[in-house]
Amino acid sequence: MKIRRLLATAVVAAVTAPAALAPVAPASAATGPAVPRPQVPPLGRSSGAPYAADDAARPSLMELEKAAAAARQAYDAAVTAEAAAVRALADGLSDTAPLAVAAAGAVRDAEAAAAARQAAADRLADAEAALKDLPEGATEAEKARAEQDVADALAAAEDAAEAQETAGTRAKEATRARDDARAAASARVHRAGEDKAKALAAREAADKALADARKEAERGACVPEDRLTVEVTGLPATITAGTTVDFTVRVGNGTDRTLDEVWPYVKVEGPDDLLDVLWSTAGSPAWQDADADHYAGAVEKLAAGAHAEVKVRLRVAASAPAGDGVATVAADYLNDDESCGGTPEFHEYGFGVVTAAPLPGRPASPAPQTHGAAATRPLTTPAAGSLADTGSSSAVPQVAGAAATAVALGAGLILAVRRRRPGTEA
Repeated sequence: MKIRRLLATAVVAAVTAPAALAPVAPASAATGPAVPRPQVPPLGRSSGAPYAADDAARPSLMELEKAAAAARQAYDAAVTAEAAAVRALADGLSDTAPLAVAAAGAVRDAEAAAAARQAAADRLADAEAALKDLPEGATEAEKARAEQDVADALAAAEDAAEAQETAGTRAKEATRARDDARAAASARVHRAGEDKAKALAAREAADKALADARKEAERGACVPEDRLTVEVTGLPATITAGTTVDFTVRVGNGTDRTLDEVWPYVKVEGPDDLLDVLWSTAGSPAWQDADADHYAGAVEKLAAGAHAEVKVRLRVAASAPAGDGVATVAADYLNDDESCGGTPEFHEYGFGVVTAAPLPGRPASPAPQTHGAAATRPLTTPAAGSLADTGSSSAVPQVAGAAATAVALGAGLILAVRRRRPGTEA
């Protein structure tokens, strides 16, 4: 069984059956590629379990690696920040810190101002005592000099008291600034420790998620790999019924390892049916039919950073009606160590089908109106929500516009990708 087996169900219009899910039988297609397909385990799920929307949202290994690297960087930054906070606190607690030096200086100034005030008060007391102790026979000049000494001492005492008050206020402010800075530095150390603990928990969680994903991959569970890319070139905007067109599917390996076997997935649906798809590669130049699972051959040993091209030939029957078509591409891989995976999204390329020139007396079929210059613009959709492998297009008509039609009718489209282990049923 291939990695990618799609089961699709469509929700009919809400006015007729709001909750109905109608399973679509897989379309029959010619099988023909000579490349054998080894059986592979499911993408991280138990045997037979559907690969549904929750699996499509699972991060790829590359995303987990980026998340783990970011978490490690965040933890390293938190460790650095905590160390810086501890150093800042130690510096703030030092007697040589600027605020500590300023506070110490202000305290010394306050102490000096207090001493000066006391000296001025002593001088005033001495002057007042000298004036009081003047003898009765003191001259007027002696009395005037003693009174002046008291006045001068009183003024000096008042100035000293004011200076002491100012110095005391400055000492209190400088001491408060020093203490506030030390408290803030201590709080930063605490917060930095909390941040480091959170960053460590995030790093451990990211590392565990990555390790679990790697172990899962080593056990052979398939994983989404967004470094495996696939794109279509050369698909025309319109195709005339009864003609054959060729285009190219390019598969690129953006991983850091060789992918031992890569399978391009190519499915093309016309207005009312699957279209015949043939493939050819440099290693297998003869044209071969895509198999029942819509794989177009295999690319062996796709080296890291390399790409390979698969030529695709699309045959549109002369009886095909005019309308819309869509080519859906993806890619899966399987390595010799049983690790496997695939592109997490399907890429859809729309085109229009027009009928050939009408027979005499018969009107020509109009060309589809939903295409034109942008007919082959790729529409990338998640694996759990694409229109790929919907089975017979008679069950889901007009594939390229089915999603919009379903929304307009109050309906939905549910798609599950089932990857089975060896020995399970299709």
